[in-house]
Amino acid sequence: MDAGTHALAGIKVMVIDDSNTIRRSAEIFLVKAGCEVILAEDGFDALSKIADHLPDVIFVDIMMPRLDGYQTCALIKKNPKFKLTPVIMLSSKDGLFDRARGRMVGSDEYLTKPFTKESLLKAVDQYTAQRV
Repeated sequence: MDAGTHALAGIKVMVIDDSNTIRRSAEIFLVKAGCEVILAEDGFDALSKIADHLPDVIFVDIMMPRLDGYQTCALIKKNPKFKLTPVIMLSSKDGLFDRARGRMVGSDEYLTKPFTKESLLKAVDQYTAQRV
C-alpha cells in the first residue's frame, strides 16, 4: 500500500467535541486519510454511539458540557469491552496538570488544540499500527 492518501483506510475513529468546527476539521482530515469517522457532540452522545460503532481510536475534548472529557474517558475505560480502545484527549490547555489528570483516567495520549492534520493522523497511525 502506498503511503499516500489512504494509509489509514478502514480505521474507525470517533471524535467527541462540543465544537462543530473542531469536529468538522477532524472529520475532513480523517476522511481524506481513509478513516471512517463517527462524530459525537458530548460524552453522553458518544457513549451511546461507541457500543454501536466500536471505534478503533477515540479523540475526546476535555472541556465539554454535561460530561467532560475526563469523565467520558473514565467511563470508556471502565467498560471491559472498551478499556483497550485508545483514547486521546484534546485540549486547548497544555498544562502538566491536565496531562496528568488525563493519564489518571486512562487516556493514552494528549493532543493540544488547535491540532494539525499531521498530529491527528500520526496519533491514529500510532495507536492502530499494531492492529493486524
